[in-house]
Amino acid sequence: MNENDVLWLDDHRVVSLHELVEVSGLREEELLDLAHSGALPSRAAPGGEIAFSARVVTMARTACRLRDDFELDTRGLGVALRLLERVQDLEAEISRLRAQLPRF
Repeated sequence: MNENDVLWLDDHRVVSLHELVEVSGLREEELLDLAHSGALPSRAAPGGEIAFSARVVTMARTACRLRDDFELDTRGLGVALRLLERVQDLEAEISRLRAQLPRF
């Protein structure tokens, strides 16, 4: 994958560990630590390899920025990613609930 390639970030596209290393800015060890801790959802690929949904690319890039900006280790990144995911879930729930409110 090179910088001119387009990467569709949907649940159907599977990204290998090597591809995620290339596009995320994180090292393989960091990605594996985050995957094993559950902070980055992974899936089994043929041959026993680890793979990821393309949606994980955004999470991994966010983790890279957090690591660089706040000098976090992988445990700190895992906590930060889980908190960000929780905030996003809560924001989505608030939006859903607001949509159900009657308009005056």
